Amino acid sequence: MSPLPQQLLPMTAKLVGGRLEIGGCDVLDLAERHGTPVFVYDEVHLRERAREAVAAFGDGATYASKAFLCRAMARLVAEEGMGIDVATGGELHVALSAGVAPARITLHGNNKSEAELGMALAAGVGRIVIDSFEEVARIERVVAQHGVGRPKVLVRVTPGVEAHTHEYVMTGQDDSKFGFGLTSGAAAEALDRVGSSDAMELVGVHAHIGSNIFVLSGFEKAVEKLAPFVVPLGLPELCLGGGLGVAYVEGEEAPTIAEWAGVLHRACTAAGITSKIKVEPGRSIVAGAAVTLYRVGTIKELPGIRTYVSVDGGMSDNPRPVLYGSGYEAFLARATEADRPLVATIVGKHCESGDVLVRDAHLPADLAVGDILATPVTGAYGHSMASNYNKVPRPPVVFVRDGEDKVVVRRETFDDLLALDAE
Repeated sequence: MSPLPQQLLPMTAKLVGGRLEIGGCDVLDLAERHGTPVFVYDEVHLRERAREAVAAFGDGATYASKAFLCRAMARLVAEEGMGIDVATGGELHVALSAGVAPARITLHGNNKSEAELGMALAAGVGRIVIDSFEEVARIERVVAQHGVGRPKVLVRVTPGVEAHTHEYVMTGQDDSKFGFGLTSGAAAEALDRVGSSDAMELVGVHAHIGSNIFVLSGFEKAVEKLAPFVVPLGLPELCLGGGLGVAYVEGEEAPTIAEWAGVLHRACTAAGITSKIKVEPGRSIVAGAAVTLYRVGTIKELPGIRTYVSVDGGMSDNPRPVLYGSGYEAFLARATEADRPLVATIVGKHCESGDVLVRDAHLPADLAVGDILATPVTGAYGHSMASNYNKVPRPPVVFVRDGEDKVVVRRETFDDLLALDAE
């Protein structure tokens, strides 16, 4: 197998004597100083992707924080001109504590509690995306009980488009837990209900068809479906969500944010949509910016069957392979350009046979216990979906730039695992 495709590495990655550097930092040195597993993010990469989104959509570019959120990340995208969308009170708390202007925050969620709505309204969030009829009533109660101002809201519509992606991350089809169905008439009913309420100001329609989408025609189809509904409303905003895919493995190609923007703007113009176009990219901002570093602990060869390579992380820091069958590449940080003839299955340390990170990884033949193994394109939905399964502490997050490394999320300790025990 050929060496790792360089386009899967973060923007500032370079090789020095075969060893990988990111942001001017030697990743083997990072592994020694910070331990493993560790998420290493290229700050330049993050900022460039955010700037690309703002260049394409202006202040309509909103970062989908569920992809990866900590205070440093929230501050970074805000500094680059992006808004932030949050889906829970917890995400809202992080964004606010990072100093993000409430007016630049959008609150999502298919089951927002009155407490979460009250928190958002008290903070003065810029937009709330309404997802159910129950939520309309909840907002009315919160506004009446707490005397807060009328929030600006969008109504989430499911356009009946099945995106080309994994079924677990499809959201635009008729059978969805999100939003109001367009074809069923629920969307029209919701617009009437919200528009007639004195407790909120209707400013737009929201639609999202899924996640990790490579085929841009799906977005065009969504616009075509939405246009007859949206155009007569004359509302000032139309948010088309996120979902732009990224390349994870050799042979995959994904559209750029600029290409995605071109398709959306052309489709909306052709459909007669004059509303301001807003989007919510997440994965395409952060996924390619990071690599995860692991240390090899065990190499177990089963003759005629398989070779297992066990590392010191696993499904607790990257559950995507278990959840979605997601594919990743792997390489040795000491020999990034090496050929990879060894086919092995990279597994974690958890007590699950399904704890697989890379099913058929291609690795250098001289792989050895103690080596630092890296998986690229792990910046999205690794840290944010991490768990403490088997009471494994979650890894730290390190930002690197201009030869300097900065811990933005510290490694959990064993004592952290006891912090919530009541007795």
